[in-house]
Amino acid sequence: MKNKEIKVLLASPRGFCAGVDRAIEIVKKSIDKYGAPVYVRHEIVHNKNVVESLKNIGAIFVEELSEIKDKTRPVIFSAHGVPKSVPSEAENLNMEYIDATCPLVSKVHRETENLNKNGCHIILIGHKNHPEVIGTMGQTPKGSIDLVESVEDAKKYENKDGKNLAFVTQTTLSVDDTKEIIEELKKKFPNIKEPKKEDICYATTNRQAAVKKIAKECEMFFVIGSRNSSNSVRLVEVASNSGCPNATLIHSESIIPFDKIATCNTIGISSGASAPEILVENFINDLKKKYSLKIEEVEIIKEEVTFKIPGKLN
Repeated sequence: MKNKEIKVLLASPRGFCAGVDRAIEIVKKSIDKYGAPVYVRHEIVHNKNVVESLKNIGAIFVEELSEIKDKTRPVIFSAHGVPKSVPSEAENLNMEYIDATCPLVSKVHRETENLNKNGCHIILIGHKNHPEVIGTMGQTPKGSIDLVESVEDAKKYENKDGKNLAFVTQTTLSVDDTKEIIEELKKKFPNIKEPKKEDICYATTNRQAAVKKIAKECEMFFVIGSRNSSNSVRLVEVASNSGCPNATLIHSESIIPFDKIATCNTIGISSGASAPEILVENFINDLKKKYSLKIEEVEIIKEEVTFKIPGKLN
């Protein structure tokens, strides 16, 4: 069906954000400075392609510091952030560590610390067991933060100890879902303290807005990203909720549904903040083998955010 013409709306911005760029650069520069191997605690970002490419140049990925055989080698903490116990453990082991936590996640960490110092009980809006949530909950003493995952959770939530309440959020959530949870919390607890500047990061917000803009024009929508990438999974949800009848995540093991695509006149494509652009290009090239494509990039905003890497790596 090579002669079938399909219009492709390419959402922009998409793909790597400043925090991901910085984290990957930290791993590369650490290998340049210290030589291989360099250890990385948890996937540096949630993308198999990125992780494999870094393994190939000398990064070894572990889930816990106890797995590191040679404690004289440096360890890098992933972009998602870590509980305070992790750098403490590294110090006790006399290990050199480099923190690749995204600065926007670090901002949430500082917020939780300050709120705790000021006597507030904290509600974290996020997804259970996500590394970012584990990291944020580990910034303050156990029991000082409660996790709320849904509007239902917010409705059921009780302020048991009567302290002043405050909320913070995971940076990669759906803007719309979070808004509903926040509205419910404010309705139930009118004096709840909120962040001075919202916690959902600029890249998450921009990528969701770009998908929203084009989703209703598309019969199918494809998000390139990993299954464990929170922001990629949210983009699929945003496309579905914004009027696209069939939104799908394309990950490393996906089989492209060419038969279904053949029935479409217009499809949409975006990618998660941890997905390299080469994966989008590969997906489009696979489509080009089957169909004649008319590609239109729809840009809603130009991103010019960059984050500095730690001085000791320069």
